[in-house]
Amino acid sequence: MEDYLVVGLGLAGMAFCETLEQHGKSFRVLDDHTLQASKVAGGIYNPVVLKRLKRAWKADVQLPLVAPFYKKLEEKLQIRCHHSLPVLRLFASVAEQNRWFAAADTTALRPFLSTEIHHNQNPGLNAQYGFGQVIGTGRVDTAALLTAYSRYLKNAGRYMDSCFDFNRLKLKPDHVSYEGVDALKIVFATGYRLLDNPFFNYLPLQGNKGEYLEIRCPELRETHIIKGPVFLIPLGDDAYLAGATYEWKDMTATPGFKAREYLCRKLDEMLEVPYEITGQLAGIRPTIPDRRPLVGRHPEYKQLFLINGFGSRGVMIAPYAAEQLWAVAENGQSADPEMDVQRYKGKWLSS
Repeated sequence: MEDYLVVGLGLAGMAFCETLEQHGKSFRVLDDHTLQASKVAGGIYNPVVLKRLKRAWKADVQLPLVAPFYKKLEEKLQIRCHHSLPVLRLFASVAEQNRWFAAADTTALRPFLSTEIHHNQNPGLNAQYGFGQVIGTGRVDTAALLTAYSRYLKNAGRYMDSCFDFNRLKLKPDHVSYEGVDALKIVFATGYRLLDNPFFNYLPLQGNKGEYLEIRCPELRETHIIKGPVFLIPLGDDAYLAGATYEWKDMTATPGFKAREYLCRKLDEMLEVPYEITGQLAGIRPTIPDRRPLVGRHPEYKQLFLINGFGSRGVMIAPYAAEQLWAVAENGQSADPEMDVQRYKGKWLSS
C-alpha cells in the first residue's frame, strides 16, 4: 500500500512529490507526458506584475521558498536548472520611469523594486530610457528539471508512463485502487486536463495558450532577463526565449502563425540587431477566473485531492502550493482560503 498516487508530473505534481519524499511518504506517479505547459514555460520567478506594477499574489510568502527548493533539487538530481538572473524592466518613456519610482515607494513593492535607473549599455537593445531592476528574480529550466525528475522516479521504480483512465479507478472506504496500485490517497495534478476529471470538473478552470519563440542572436550578448513588450530570456550560447502570448480561444498545443507574427513584431521593437528564429513552443496554462490556484480535498471523497491552476507563475507558486496541500492531506488543516478548492463548494453542490 502506497501513501499516495500522484497523477501528473508538471510543476504541481513534481513539487508535491518532492514534499512527500522530504516527509518520508511513499508514492507512485502516473504520467503520460502531455503536460506541456510546465515544460514550455519561460520559468521566470518574479514577485512583481510588471504590466500593472503590482506585487504578485503572496509574493512575500512564496519568493523566500523558491531558491532553496530548486537548489535542493539541483543537488539531488545532479543538474543545473536554477539561475539567479536579474529582471530589467525596459522603460518606453519618462512617464514609465515616473510610474516605476512611485510604485517603488509603496510598502508592497519597496522590497522588490530598485530605485536606480540602469542606463542601457547594450547597443543591441532599443532602450533609450533605461531600465528598472526587479529584486530577487531568476529562472528555472523547467524542461530540464521535469525530465531529470521523471528519470529519477523511473530509477526508483515510482513512475508509471500511462494515460490515466478514470474508469479503472476504484474508490474504497479508506483508500483507492488503480491498475494494481493501492494508495491511501490520490492527488490530481493534471493541469488543463482537469476538465476531463469527473470528480473535479465542477471547478471553473480555463485554458490560456502561451507561445514562445526560440531565437539565436549572436550580436545581442545579453545576460539579463529583459521585460519590454515581451520577455527576452537568455539561455546561453546566443540563444534566447521570447514571449509569451496569451490566447483564450485556441486551445490546441500547436504553435501558430498569429503568435509567431505577434512575437516577431514585439521583438523588432526591442532589438537593434538581427536574429534567427530556431523554434516555437506552445502550451496550455491552467488558469482560474480569480487568478488563484486550486488546492485541497474533494468535498465528498476524502481520498481525493487536487493541486492545479498555477497559470503563468508556476515556478514561484509550486513550492508554496505543495506545502499547503501537505497541510490539508496530512495535518487535516485548511488550505489558504484564497486557494482552497472549498471556495467553490457551492458549484459542486449545484452540479
